[in-house]
Amino acid sequence: MEPKDRLKDLISHCKEYGFIFPSSEIYDGLAATYDYGQMGVELKNNIKTYWWKCMTQLNSHIVGIDSAIFMHPTTWKASGHVDAFNDPLIDNKDSKKRYRADVLLEEYLEKQNQKIQKEVEKGEKRFGDAFDMEQFLATNPNVLRTQEKINEVHHRMKKALNDSNLEDLRQLILDLEIVCPISGSKNWTEVRQFNLMFSTSLGSVAGESSTIYLRPETAQGIFVNFLNVQKSGRMKIPFGIAQIGKAFRNEIVARQFIFRMREFEQMEMQFFVKPGEELMWYEHWKEARKKWHLNLGMGEGNYRFHDHIKLAHYANAACDIEFNFPMGFKELEGIHSRTDFDLKQHEMHSGKKLQYFDPSTNESYVPYVIETSVGLDRLFLSVLTASYHEEKLEDGSERTVLKIPPALAPYKIAVLPLVKKDGLPEKAQEIIQMLRMNYTVQYDEKDSIGKRYRRQDAIGTPFAITVDHESLQNETVTIRHRDTMLQERIGIQTLTEYLQSHCSWSALLSKLH
Repeated sequence: MEPKDRLKDLISHCKEYGFIFPSSEIYDGLAATYDYGQMGVELKNNIKTYWWKCMTQLNSHIVGIDSAIFMHPTTWKASGHVDAFNDPLIDNKDSKKRYRADVLLEEYLEKQNQKIQKEVEKGEKRFGDAFDMEQFLATNPNVLRTQEKINEVHHRMKKALNDSNLEDLRQLILDLEIVCPISGSKNWTEVRQFNLMFSTSLGSVAGESSTIYLRPETAQGIFVNFLNVQKSGRMKIPFGIAQIGKAFRNEIVARQFIFRMREFEQMEMQFFVKPGEELMWYEHWKEARKKWHLNLGMGEGNYRFHDHIKLAHYANAACDIEFNFPMGFKELEGIHSRTDFDLKQHEMHSGKKLQYFDPSTNESYVPYVIETSVGLDRLFLSVLTASYHEEKLEDGSERTVLKIPPALAPYKIAVLPLVKKDGLPEKAQEIIQMLRMNYTVQYDEKDSIGKRYRRQDAIGTPFAITVDHESLQNETVTIRHRDTMLQERIGIQTLTEYLQSHCSWSALLSKLH
């Protein structure tokens, strides 16, 4: 399947099976806003739980908070968002569509990387087991030419972004002859900066003093509560504060389904460390976060690190964990060394000391911060992307299956009576009552057993339990595995233990330690 077709298939599947709906659809929708349906909210909550348990339950030196969306407006002046939270935007005069200039260039670079990958694939086919990847990349003329072009574009782009030189950014787009995806033309406007914050008014009095903002990130709620948490929890550095919450950005170029929205959810952790130790902890959290993602079993080849071309004004090191979405490799999670910028800015603007007293050295200092920030909606999309499969079976039939990691699946078990009589539905309900305190369970008695299996495959249910007449005689059931479709007979009394080893939180979390 082509990448664009795959995204369309995902969008269609999400709506058909209750994962995601267009927001306000009866009024023809609202651009770049979506509602999570009955299946989607279960999967979303399970992703949150996986992140939260790993951050707080498995780390005794990380605690959580839930700060307010509305904050004092000076917060955003101190953080730099009022003056510097901008995207460089460019319009195509023919299509009237607006794009982020840096994203156009990043997409160009990704196409060049794909050219290199195609050359590598040709080399692998040609030389077979004798193929030497390192030597090929260092000597192949086509690869070297493409890599030289990538390096040059990367250098010019980095310089233009770091110098905030919008004219050079536009000139680079023109020099590379980048065209509008809609019109196919190179008729570009100047590049302009656009602030991404939503503003609103607090109270009934108009004027600057009543203007507040919908938070564009959740991190600042952690920073302004740094001392509250540290003192009330008697926390010793290094320690972290985690938070899951909504954030809002007035994205002009919001597209690609739930990948880029104006209302989204973030899962962030700010880790406070002693100055001078920040880069050590930065490397620690890079590896820890990669391990967390890989633990889901969605394929190591779907992830890669990407160092930032332009560092944010607060950072001395930054990278992204990128995922291979249907649109190509895109940012999934950011890891940043934020230095002491945020706490010092809030000190200056509030007039309050935000320092940590270290009893071991008898000194006070403003901690440095390592941030891990993952978009919940993007993580949701990554799970769907990796899980969605269209399979042709041995008998010639086809099935669509979501091979969602079992602990994340909306429903863990489906209980299916073979027929709707002879006491089988009643026995099925007994099994549901036994399991539902620990697992989400769905009951289904409509249509043939084969059709019911297909429905459960489509929503990602890892196990289907079929209750038949033999179940009434010897207290056994058939359990079917979603991924392999293999079936086995087990005792009803062993179901809890069986499911515990296959789809419980402990089964997933134990792999991390």
